[in-house]
Amino acid sequence: MNEVLRTLNNHRSFRKYEQRPVEADKLRLIIEAAQSAPSWVNGQQVTVIAVQNEQRKEQLSVLSGNQKHVADAPVFLVFCMDFYRTKLAGELEGQPFESAGDVDALLVGAVDVGIALESAVAAAESLGLGIIPIGGIRRNTAGVIELLQLPEYVFPVVGLCVGYPGEELPKKPRLPLEAVYHEEYYNPDLRGSIEEYNKAYREYLKDLGLTERDWSATIAHFYAMNPQYGDAGRTLPQQGFTSDNLQK
Repeated sequence: MNEVLRTLNNHRSFRKYEQRPVEADKLRLIIEAAQSAPSWVNGQQVTVIAVQNEQRKEQLSVLSGNQKHVADAPVFLVFCMDFYRTKLAGELEGQPFESAGDVDALLVGAVDVGIALESAVAAAESLGLGIIPIGGIRRNTAGVIELLQLPEYVFPVVGLCVGYPGEELPKKPRLPLEAVYHEEYYNPDLRGSIEEYNKAYREYLKDLGLTERDWSATIAHFYAMNPQYGDAGRTLPQQGFTSDNLQK
């Protein structure tokens, strides 16, 4: 196994960090890795905002659902899908920008952000840094948009805590490969794989001294209690993403 694969397969999500700054050159390497990721039509529909100001991190921590590690991490990166530059390109060429009304713009923006995020994660971990993605940035996107002064056609999708790990963690088990990898067609017979994973997940929690619970119970509870997560349904149209062609 080469170093790239070793880094990817050794992922951990850290919520505790040393009170030690992330060097500017390392931060730049992380951002350059994110920027080097592929994007739809080379549109580069991603912007990353690095937040290191303590007060602003604290505000983002609250907006993300009072997640303390957002404030504690030396650097908090906010990954945004960004079609503002697309609009400016259209103005330069005398072309209208109407794609924000297409639901596909949301898919393009979210996918591009996800690809860039993973490139940043791999870069950070290869440099000895710890990370944890923060989907909670979408809990109160109105507040994030205001705090970060995001213009029209820019939307916060996910955050990323970055810093030197302040704890040791075991590797979290994953679903059996056959549950996520299919050949030629989708095989829906997955109950056995989930039940198998529940056992491994309970053992993982037990080793950490945490309350044992099935993975399926955790996921089912989350999606039952969060049928609509955050305020994106209101703020996406405010930022110009109307999805007018979405059939209702």
